[in-house]
Amino acid sequence: MQDRSHCFIFGGRRGKRVKKRWRAGISVLLVLLFIPVSAVGIERYAFPEQKNIGGYELTLRGSDVLRYMVFIRAYEGALYLQEGKTAEQVLDDRTARLLLLHYFHAIRAEDFVDATTEMIRKNVSPDRFSALAPKIEQFNRLYRDVRPGDHYTAAYMPGTGTSLSLNDDLLGTVEGAEFAAAFFSIWLGERPIDKTFRDRLLGKRRP
Repeated sequence: MQDRSHCFIFGGRRGKRVKKRWRAGISVLLVLLFIPVSAVGIERYAFPEQKNIGGYELTLRGSDVLRYMVFIRAYEGALYLQEGKTAEQVLDDRTARLLLLHYFHAIRAEDFVDATTEMIRKNVSPDRFSALAPKIEQFNRLYRDVRPGDHYTAAYMPGTGTSLSLNDDLLGTVEGAEFAAAFFSIWLGERPIDKTFRDRLLGKRRP
């Protein structure tokens, strides 16, 4: 069975806050159930076919909408890779890549922090997580609140690191290929947020 507990904000905190978050999540769902999807007022994002980052020309590999509870659109994403790179090379340290996420709902920065930490923990060994902890914290400090219609861009450039931009405004960059692989594993790894979403980003499945 696929784990969809992180789909809506791609994450959450364990421990004492679980019950509180669960009650809050139920409240949100009860509200959204009575709002037509079109009422959000956000149309599908027109992803360009090409993206250029740091001299790397990247091509759209795949895109998809991530849904929560089947019918609620959380966000849509698109993956860009260098020509000639295979899906199996997507997390390699020599593969430039870019992930663009377009949001349909408002999400707080602290929720991104919780989600990033939890999903990286899920995708790497305990020792590797401990080694990456300082860079995870550094990256988490970059997050800002998002509103419907905003988009985050996460891009990895070999030899430079992983950058995060909000609506094309650069927020910062974290060095290291190992951190990049761990971060992008949230969507593209063995234990991603959603395997169908991952496969469609990689072009393995058609939307």
